[in-house]
Amino acid sequence: MATFFQRLAKAAPIAFNSSFRGQSKSSFRIPFGAVAAVSGGISYLCYHSSPDLVYLDEIKEQTGPKVALNPDKWVEFKLQDTARVSHNTQLFRFTFDPNAKLGIYVASCLLTRAPLEQDAEGKPKYVIRPYTPISDPDAKGYFDLLIKVYPEGKMSQHFASLKPGDIVEMKGPIEKLRYTPNMKKHIGMIAGGTGITPMLQVIEAILKNPDDTTQVSLLYANVSPDDILLKQKLDILAASHPNLKVFYTVDNPTKSWIGGKGYISKDMAVKGLPAPGEDTLILVCGPPGMMKHISGDRAQDRSQGELSGILKELGYTEEMVFLIQQ
Repeated sequence: MATFFQRLAKAAPIAFNSSFRGQSKSSFRIPFGAVAAVSGGISYLCYHSSPDLVYLDEIKEQTGPKVALNPDKWVEFKLQDTARVSHNTQLFRFTFDPNAKLGIYVASCLLTRAPLEQDAEGKPKYVIRPYTPISDPDAKGYFDLLIKVYPEGKMSQHFASLKPGDIVEMKGPIEKLRYTPNMKKHIGMIAGGTGITPMLQVIEAILKNPDDTTQVSLLYANVSPDDILLKQKLDILAASHPNLKVFYTVDNPTKSWIGGKGYISKDMAVKGLPAPGEDTLILVCGPPGMMKHISGDRAQDRSQGELSGILKELGYTEEMVFLIQQ
């Protein structure tokens, strides 16, 4: 396993919330509350209609696949191993029962928590942070988190201190974007830093499905070439899949850098993204400064908010843009 992770970090950094703006959002996402209401109605119907239906419903619940995650309960996951991906980013592999499925869908994240603080009475106070798995949602018995370790980041510093065998409590999934194959003809993506993680979920879901013909264009911004996460993975995917185009830009280029320079500009967006249209969707995920520049950030209630920034200036509408919480 140690050799595997060393090779992984060296060669290919991986081996492996919310609603739409405007009136069209219901066509892309079914809120959890609606799912619960429908499920509750079905259970009521089964219970009051026929003993046979009740029996069949119970059998279905008993024989269905086990799910490792729970949206309503904190579950312990054991750290198997770690690998350094960049100067400030690490990969963390956690394990679970291989006979179960993790319970993550595209695209969603999970919550992590750790008792890193105390309240006024000296009782544990939890720090909670969301992270997006970058491994295949169908992977058996493990999942991977890619985490940037910040000097003042309480949770990321906690992750950096973990050793194989340590436990982390997690809960989920937390919905970001409910992706369905061919939901749009062309999807444009703008990512900054670790905002690449939900984009990768969507990209890999598209590329591994031969029936999904979606065209994907990614603009990926970072501080420097060394900060570009998953670059080799993305380059390999782009080279082997003609429906994926990737463009990189960095704030501090080196002399040998041949990609974009500076913040994502209107010109970069025009050249690298699909044009505004009914069959176009633009996904945006990154730090607050980038979001403000590109599209405006999400509203205080975490809804999509009002579109602004260069995407609005280029003619995209709120129905064409979806902001993903990092």
